[in-house]
Amino acid sequence: MEINNPFLSLEHITVRYLDKTIFQTLDWEILENEQWAITGASGSGKTALLNTILGKFNIINGGIRYHFYDAWKRQHTVTDPYFNYRNLISLVGHHHTFRNLSNTTTDFYYQQRFNSMDADNSPTVMEYLEITAVPDLVKPLKIAPLMEKRLIKLSNGETRRVMIARALLQQPQLLMLDNPYIGLDVQTRKDFSQMINEIISNGTTVLLATTPQEIPEHITHVLTLENGAITGKYTRSEFMELPLPTLTDIPLPAMEAQQIAAIVQQRQPENFDTIVRMEEVRVKYGEATILDQINWTVRTNEKWALLGHNGAGKSTLLSLINGDNPQAYANKLWLFDRRRGTGESIWDIKKKIGFISPELHQYFTSRDNCLKVICSGFTDIIGSTRPVTPEQEAVAKAWMEILEIDVYQSAPFKQVSESTQRICLLARALVKNPPLLIFDEPCQGLDNQQKQHFKKVIEMLCEHIPVTLIYVTHYEEELPGCVDKFIRLSGGKMI
Repeated sequence: MEINNPFLSLEHITVRYLDKTIFQTLDWEILENEQWAITGASGSGKTALLNTILGKFNIINGGIRYHFYDAWKRQHTVTDPYFNYRNLISLVGHHHTFRNLSNTTTDFYYQQRFNSMDADNSPTVMEYLEITAVPDLVKPLKIAPLMEKRLIKLSNGETRRVMIARALLQQPQLLMLDNPYIGLDVQTRKDFSQMINEIISNGTTVLLATTPQEIPEHITHVLTLENGAITGKYTRSEFMELPLPTLTDIPLPAMEAQQIAAIVQQRQPENFDTIVRMEEVRVKYGEATILDQINWTVRTNEKWALLGHNGAGKSTLLSLINGDNPQAYANKLWLFDRRRGTGESIWDIKKKIGFISPELHQYFTSRDNCLKVICSGFTDIIGSTRPVTPEQEAVAKAWMEILEIDVYQSAPFKQVSESTQRICLLARALVKNPPLLIFDEPCQGLDNQQKQHFKKVIEMLCEHIPVTLIYVTHYEEELPGCVDKFIRLSGGKMI
């Protein structure tokens, strides 16, 4: 019988980050040729465990033994005094850290992908990966057709493939993937599982944080976490025989009708007949047609689902409505009963829209507290330092009270749970009492229980507030019950 040597050992570790103990006396061992998935509810510690292995968090008791690093050193001569185990680990998160080419603007900004001149300031995939041809190592990721494409133009699925390619080109002994399926459509999720299987077959050890429903077939073992504690270590077959965890309802906010009516009446929205009207809308970048012959009308108080695969054109369609895409002026587009390009500013449009998206979420800094993030909804500026009026702050606090997140007013936004962050962004979208809400994959990154909670909160809000809704998701079970109209895109066309 073949005996596998230890690959990585966590020995009775206690871990602190900032002023919080994340793990206490945690033990876990990975053997050679084992491939592990980590599952657990949002906030259970999956991402924190990956960061601990990477050496980002402070271990105050116990230790981690990187056996694979010791084995590697026995076969290689190390001359760099700064070379250590971290050089043999690659972690791919679900948020990109791409940078621009110019020295004046380092980070991408939110609307950059829709402005062709600024989009050219982002590197191509070839420049980012620093290769001129695709080596065998990353061929399973199918990035050859993307080599000339600008990073800012990549879809969610393409971005994830490029990030993993960059990680693999570092030739790690351990590849860690943090929620790699987030934001991917059904087919892309299947393709991704096959890619991960091929990466494992090529000899790389993989450790990924994921949901119980999305575990690639080449994963051999599963670790379950709850509140920073290990609740189980299973072989794949043992784990697959377990019943799925039952969902316990997160208590819903009371949503007092009188309380909501009082705050909504303070900022009565204008009345419109048509919120969005598109006639033969077409968007092109160079030779690439992103949207083609789109005809769509959204009337006041309608509730729409916008569906389609990764790269179908959904984000571009929303950018026309949001005022983020300059090609709106070249099309027959009416927003809030007014033809686009007849004197209204971008900010005139944005003040009528409450918006949530994973991309928007990424651009908030860790310095902002939750109240400040919510108040930025009045200015529509991400990370706004512009002061709000006492009346506006009172409205923001009132929404926090209605949504029962008022205890987090002073808490740093990036330090509260993902679920609380998303409810904060919901409050941010609501503070202006806008006639249109656009929710672009608002449940991305939430666990099943939190998704169910968010969906019910939206359903309750729509009962109390006359509002038009456009809701984007790759999981149709996430759609609130109030959604009764559907538009689906494929390859930039309506189907």
